[in-house]
Amino acid sequence: MDVVNCFRIFFIPHSELDNYRMWDIYKNTLHVVQEIVGYKSDRYIQFTYFLNFILFYFFTNNENEKIMKGEQQAIFGGGCFWCVEAVLQRLNGIVKVEPGYCGGLSKNPSYREVCSGESGHAEVVKVTFEPERISYHDLLIIFMTTHDPTTLNRQGNDKGTQYRSVIYYLDEGQKDVIQSVFDELKDVYPDPIVTEVSSEMPFYPAEDYHHNYFNDNPVVPYCRIVIKPKVDKLRQHYSVYLKSDI
Repeated sequence: MDVVNCFRIFFIPHSELDNYRMWDIYKNTLHVVQEIVGYKSDRYIQFTYFLNFILFYFFTNNENEKIMKGEQQAIFGGGCFWCVEAVLQRLNGIVKVEPGYCGGLSKNPSYREVCSGESGHAEVVKVTFEPERISYHDLLIIFMTTHDPTTLNRQGNDKGTQYRSVIYYLDEGQKDVIQSVFDELKDVYPDPIVTEVSSEMPFYPAEDYHHNYFNDNPVVPYCRIVIKPKVDKLRQHYSVYLKSDI
């Protein structure tokens, strides 16, 4: 079945296949072929080359589609990424919110490594959005006012550098908007804003079970006690920005 699925990318819109699904198909297909023809056989090597071509085709065209649609991206960290994901994915104009890790030196860190506080990474989300429906400025305002940007390396009871408030700008335009928003909010909080601002660094997607966490686990105590109040605050203060179906 996975081998058949691999060829579906030529016949269905890329919008129906995200990068994670395509990567899963790729890995599973290699495993199936390996079981059939053997790991070191010429046929396996040839098929690997073919699959790599398909994967390159998919990712290249997927990114081109995003550019043609005018979609942009942003990377934010504001404590536990479950919280930030739950808030931002409810906004109009948000195409995708992807939890992950950023800001450290280790490659492809695990959740356990990041939670140790020794990896240097922060829990973040990569946001894909449509700027004609929600601007980077408005996205920043909502992000900055739905977490506490004045507490260093901490959000509530979540403590450690992995929970730091941080924004990774992807170009100089975003950097200018960040400074503008900071100026707008400097009198909103009684304490100074300590949100770290840094140029883009490698982003590493989090494990699958972290994705869509609040929506999939609404009765988990952390979701009810920590995340739901943030979502409620969003609904109260930013109702005009919300999607109608979430």
